[in-house]
Amino acid sequence: MGNQSGRQQIETEIKEALEKNDQNLAGVKIQECLDKDQNVPLNIAVTGECGVGKSTFVNAIRGIDNKDEKAAPTGCVETTMEVKPYPHPNYPNLIFWDLPGIGNAGYPAANYLKTDEFKKFDFFIIISADRFKENDVKLAKEIQKMEKKFYFVRSKIDDNVHNEKISQTEFNEEWTLIQIRKNCIQGLQDLRLQSPQVFLVSSVDLTLYDFPLLVETLKEELPELQKEAFLLAMPNISLDMIKEKKKTFKAKVKYWATLSAAVGAVPVPGVSVAVDTALLVGVVTTYVLGFGLDIPSLKRMANYSGVPYEELKEVIMSPLIATELTPELLLRLLVQFGSLALLLAAEEGFRFIPILGIPVSMGLSFAFTYSSLNIILDMIADDAEKVFTRVCT
Repeated sequence: MGNQSGRQQIETEIKEALEKNDQNLAGVKIQECLDKDQNVPLNIAVTGECGVGKSTFVNAIRGIDNKDEKAAPTGCVETTMEVKPYPHPNYPNLIFWDLPGIGNAGYPAANYLKTDEFKKFDFFIIISADRFKENDVKLAKEIQKMEKKFYFVRSKIDDNVHNEKISQTEFNEEWTLIQIRKNCIQGLQDLRLQSPQVFLVSSVDLTLYDFPLLVETLKEELPELQKEAFLLAMPNISLDMIKEKKKTFKAKVKYWATLSAAVGAVPVPGVSVAVDTALLVGVVTTYVLGFGLDIPSLKRMANYSGVPYEELKEVIMSPLIATELTPELLLRLLVQFGSLALLLAAEEGFRFIPILGIPVSMGLSFAFTYSSLNIILDMIADDAEKVFTRVCT
C-alpha cells in the first residue's frame, strides 16, 4: 500500500478520536487517509517546437476539450509563452506542464533546460507534428543528462491519415502509419539518437493509434504510487483500462475493510456504523472520480465526444453516479441487499454482549465494508463500461 507507517498513525488517531466520542475529528482523519493515495505528486512536462499541438495534447490527456474553461489555450501560432501548469481536474497533484516551444524567442534551444525549474519534472513528452528535428534531439540528450525519461510523440496523425486517404487512389492506413513511424525513427537516428521509440497519437481521438500503448508504457515505468495515480487519472480509452482501474481499486478493498474493523473495536454504540458509512462514502467517491463518472467529468466527456450529457446519463444504472453522494443515499442503497442489512444490524447488536461482543462486532464490520465495497465497485465499473461503449458507438 505504500507509506504503511503513515497509515498506521492515522488509524491510531481515528481510534483515539472515537474513544473520546469525537466523530468530527475521526471523519477528518478518515478523509486524510483517503487523500493519501489521491495526493501523490506527479509532474509531467510536455514540450516540442512551436505549433506541434502541445496544448491540445495536454487538454486531451486530461479528458477535456479545447473550449473548456480549464483548457490550455490552443491556436495555429505559438500560444504557450511561459512554463504553465495544468492540473488534472480530479487529481490536482497530477500536473501536466505546458512548456514553450523549443527555440522560440524567449526559450532558445541552447538554454532550454538550464534553469532549476526543469528539475521538478518526473518525465518529458516531446511532441512533433512532422519529423523530429535537431532541437528535439538536443532536448532529449539534455534530459538524459538529468537522468530523466523522455518519450517521443508524433501528433496530428489523424490529419496525416485523412490527407493520405483523399490523395491516394489505393489508400492503405496500416502502410501509411508504418511509413510515418519509419520516417520519424529514421530522422532521429540520422541525428544520432539510438533506438528511439515513437508513439503515433491523435489528440482528437485517444482510442486510436498508439495512445493506449503510450499510457501503458508511461505507467509501467513509474514508481508504484505514481503508477496508480497516473492510471486513475487517465481518460477511459478502452474497456481494458476500465478493467485495470477496477483491479486497482479492488486490491484496496481489504485494507478499507480492515480499517472498518479497527473502528469496530471502539466500544461506543452507534459510532461504528456512522464511521463505516463515512468511510464508504469517501471510498466510493474515489471510485466515481477514478472512472470519470462524477458530474463535471461526464459533462467534459459529453463535450469532448459530442454525445449529449443526458444520453450518457441514460445508460447509467447505479444511483450513486452523477449525483451528490451522501451517507443517507448510500445506506438506502445498501439496505436493499438483505445480507448487508443483516450484517449491519448484527454488528450493532453484538456490541452490547460482554467480552466476546467487540471481537465479533469487528468481524461483522469487516464483512459489511468488504461486501459493500465489492458490490458498489462492480456496479460503478459496469456503468463505466456502458458509458465508454455509448461514447464509442
